Amino acid sequence: MNLKQMVGIEAASYVKDDMIVGLGTGSTAYYFIEELGRRVQEEELHIQGVPTSFASRKQAKALGIPVKTIDEVSYVDLVVDGADEISADFQGIKGGGAALLFEKIVASYAKQVIWIVDQSKLVTKLGRFPLPVEVVPYGEKQLFQLFEEKGYRPSFRLTADGELLVTDCQHHIIDLHLDVIEQPHALDEELNQLVGVVEHGLFLEMVQTVIIGQEDGVKTIVVPSRKSK
Repeated sequence: MNLKQMVGIEAASYVKDDMIVGLGTGSTAYYFIEELGRRVQEEELHIQGVPTSFASRKQAKALGIPVKTIDEVSYVDLVVDGADEISADFQGIKGGGAALLFEKIVASYAKQVIWIVDQSKLVTKLGRFPLPVEVVPYGEKQLFQLFEEKGYRPSFRLTADGELLVTDCQHHIIDLHLDVIEQPHALDEELNQLVGVVEHGLFLEMVQTVIIGQEDGVKTIVVPSRKSK
């Protein structure tokens, strides 16, 4: 069993009958959804899933997990998702799978947020992983130029075929290669004020529990300063 599978299975143990569960996106969340599907089929677990991407929706439906959109529920009990980086003070960068907009929307309405990662995702400060910024196509080159002027070293996210990647909401992504983000809250505020920026990959003050896959097993950290909603 690999580390991603270990943490996915562990996270699925937090899901109880009749929960509304946010289904994350990416290679680690994949195993969480797989385990939920097994529990639905073998343990008759009764839940409703709220996927954070078209890919997660397709996977959940194939496994027999009932799904709804965020607009079809009043709240989300728990969302489980991966992360591309987690800093020492439990801030995060997400969006490597290009699902950051749906992921942040679902997390914003969740009573509890759990991130599942392997130990390689833990860093002292954010920034080594490129920061995704989701933008509308109209005016995106103006934003790209602005990011260049600020020294953020932007690049458009491309597909394997070299085409501009298109998100589930038909937007593009500009990745910022920052190396170190000294003041993530200030950058969050700066990006939020830019017209044409739909969302970005800084997930700040959001997570309550981090489940880490290590070579010697699974480690769970409850962030002491953040309570579930």
